Amino acid sequence: MTTVSDSSFVSWRELLNRQYGAALLLVSLGVWLHAADSLIVATMMPEIVAEIGGEAYVAWSVALYELGSIVAGASGALVMMRAGVRVPMMLAALLFAAGCLVSAAAPTMPLLLSGRLVQGIGGGGLTALSFIAVATLFPTRLTARVLGVISVLWGASAFLGPLIGGLFVEYSTWRMGFVFFGAQAVGLALWILLGIRIVEQRPAEATSTPVPASRLLLLALGVVMIAYAGIEVTVPRTPLLLAMGLLTLGVFVWWDSKCAGTRLLPNRPFSLRTPVGSALVMTLAMGVSVMGLGTYGPLLMTIIHGYPAYVAGYVLASVAIGWSAAAIVLSGSPERYDRFFIAFGLLMVFCSVAGLVYAIPNGPLSVITFFAALEGIGFGTAWTFVLRRAKSLAAEDDVARLSGALPTVSRFGYALGASVTGILANAAGFSADGTAEQAAHVARTIFIGNLPIALLGLLAMACFVSIKENRPAVQRV
Repeated sequence: MTTVSDSSFVSWRELLNRQYGAALLLVSLGVWLHAADSLIVATMMPEIVAEIGGEAYVAWSVALYELGSIVAGASGALVMMRAGVRVPMMLAALLFAAGCLVSAAAPTMPLLLSGRLVQGIGGGGLTALSFIAVATLFPTRLTARVLGVISVLWGASAFLGPLIGGLFVEYSTWRMGFVFFGAQAVGLALWILLGIRIVEQRPAEATSTPVPASRLLLLALGVVMIAYAGIEVTVPRTPLLLAMGLLTLGVFVWWDSKCAGTRLLPNRPFSLRTPVGSALVMTLAMGVSVMGLGTYGPLLMTIIHGYPAYVAGYVLASVAIGWSAAAIVLSGSPERYDRFFIAFGLLMVFCSVAGLVYAIPNGPLSVITFFAALEGIGFGTAWTFVLRRAKSLAAEDDVARLSGALPTVSRFGYALGASVTGILANAAGFSADGTAEQAAHVARTIFIGNLPIALLGLLAMACFVSIKENRPAVQRV
């Protein structure tokens, strides 16, 4: 009994000591740089567009960053098994820093976007490696404590990100905001190179599993085609590029299904008749449907209502804060409530998208913030239980692959959603110099256009929660 008690309780002193303190700081800094980045850039985007133009490419700032994160995240585990923690994290930090400095010096939007892509690769790599490193740098009994620290840090980034971005916009320049984070990444890389002392558990032999670079390139190409379709919305250019992008993504899914040893996705990944397929369709559709706020929200709120950059940033932060709060409150719920929390949570996300159709064009700030927070609370209510239920229903040989596919498909949804939002915004005539009335029309177009995608997510959710919990039956599907 004494042994069980000792192993079940972990004091903070065990984690915050010379042996594990440096490793904890390492993974925390990796998560911080990535988590704070998106909110800072979203907060600074109105000033960026005002100075260098390129409003037609606003959606690309999100899509390219997420694509870089997908590529890095899908490769992180394989790279780390070959090279350990230190060298890959140092390289990821340097890539993030390089992307920040390119963005800071960019005289035009296309050059800034190239920096955002590099930032995405570096930031996505830092995050993926940080989460993987939890298993290699800490004993199992400390894992919960480490993940708790990371969760708190993620929530803190939601609060501090808009504040930092707003301070640079109000008292300095948006360029210095990129420099500020680039300097942090350089400092992290130098610390890893010269000063950090960690003990990592290296595999006995390096893995021979190749990184699926060709398929990842095909995935990126499909999203870029869809994003490119939105720069100048005309017929037949836009429908043709949209069709080509969707076809390319279909080829990616088909090709991935043929690569048994290195598949990124589970079997039948987008079939509504299987638990895994319905979970992935649900995750993808909901990820696409909510990107209107994250991509164009600060710009539209600034143009329509004249809100300062940091205020618009805190509206976005309410999404992350709501997500964290709901996840923490409900994390201990028993499995018998999984279906209820999934359905209720995603229904809240749908109501958020529907509510923003009215709230963004009309205000006031309290109503916009309410529907933004509702999105985060909805995802926080559902997400943990989506993963738990999907893993309990999946075939045995797909459980591990599903655990990696859900966050990857979620990020893919964000990238695809940013691209789709760009098409809707530019089709509605978005302009940074437009009137409040014109911007309100753009806002309505974006969020009404996202409603059918959110409805698809609800349909997939209904399929997912209605499947009986019978693993052998699932395997025979």
